[in-house]
Formats: sequence, C-alpha cells, structure tokens
Amino acid sequence: MKIYTRTGDAGQTGVIGGRVDKDDIRVEAYGTVDELNCYLGQAISFMNPDTFNDLLEDLLQVQHELFDCGSDLATLKPELRPFKVTAGMVDVLEAWIDKYDAETPDITRFILPGGNQASSALHICRTVCRRAERRVVTLARTQEINPEVRRYLNRLSDLFFTVARTANFREGVADVEYLRSAEVFRHKK
Repeated sequence: MKIYTRTGDAGQTGVIGGRVDKDDIRVEAYGTVDELNCYLGQAISFMNPDTFNDLLEDLLQVQHELFDCGSDLATLKPELRPFKVTAGMVDVLEAWIDKYDAETPDITRFILPGGNQASSALHICRTVCRRAERRVVTLARTQEINPEVRRYLNRLSDLFFTVARTANFREGVADVEYLRSAEVFRHKK
C-alpha cells in the first residue's frame, strides 16, 4: 500500500459519509485533535516510567480516545455508524482528575505554565485541547456532532492542567504562582 493516494490534490479530503474541503471546519476540528495527540505523545516521551508509570498508562488511553474523538468528528453522516466517545469516558477523566489533584498541594492563585519538561509539554496539551474544543463548538453550530466529544475535550483540558502539576510535584518542582493573581481557587476539602 502506498502512503499517498493523490485523492486530495484538488483540495478535498474523505470523511465518513462523503468528501469535504480540506479547510472545512470539520477537518479543522479533527485536525486540531490530531495535533493535540501529537503533543501528548511528546509529553509522554518526557516522562520517566519509574516515576510516572500510572500516568503513562492513563495518557496512553487518552491517546486512543483522541483517535476516537477524531473519528467521531470525521463522521459527516452519523447514521452510517455509532459514535465512539461516550459519557463513561468523561466519567473516567473526572476520576483521574480527582486522583491526581489529591496528590498535589492546594493552589489558590493562577500558576504559570512550566516547570519540568513533562509539565511544560502537558500545559501545551492543555492549550491545544482548548483550541480543539473551540473548533468543535464552531462545528456544532452548523453540523451534527457527537456532543460527548465536546464534553470529553472540556474535561481533558482540566486533566492536562492537573497532571502538569502532578508532573512537577513528583519531581520536586514547585508551581510558580502568577504574581498579580488574586486568590481564585478554593482549597480542597
């Protein structure tokens, strides 16, 4: 099998149920999810398996689920096959957020992205995830989507924030608070 097909040379690409222009908002949405998955792969490459074994396992699952998100977003005609992303996947993200958040110290102010390489890369994932979510919101204004993808991406950006802090904490790197921030977060219970 050849990697190139030449079918996109005229500026269109195939999606599930038809063809669309390569700059269609649908392609922009799932393309941004694909970009996010690449950044996540990079973040994973910065993590020592001895320190981050549990987190690596969870983030690998996220990579698979991002492919599911892309597949759902690439579905022009939802009647052709069932969606892959479910509410249960969002529930798992919430459980992981709670688990990793419990591991880190309380914060009351905004923090600056950064710290070790893994944390910095996870903050990039967080911002690209937010952009993907914005593209999905734009797509949903005019076309049918799986609403669970939008929920998943919304929660996933929260997970990235949380595990970026976890990555710093496990390696003894303190969060840097934004100096001009008022207290905006409540303490954990």
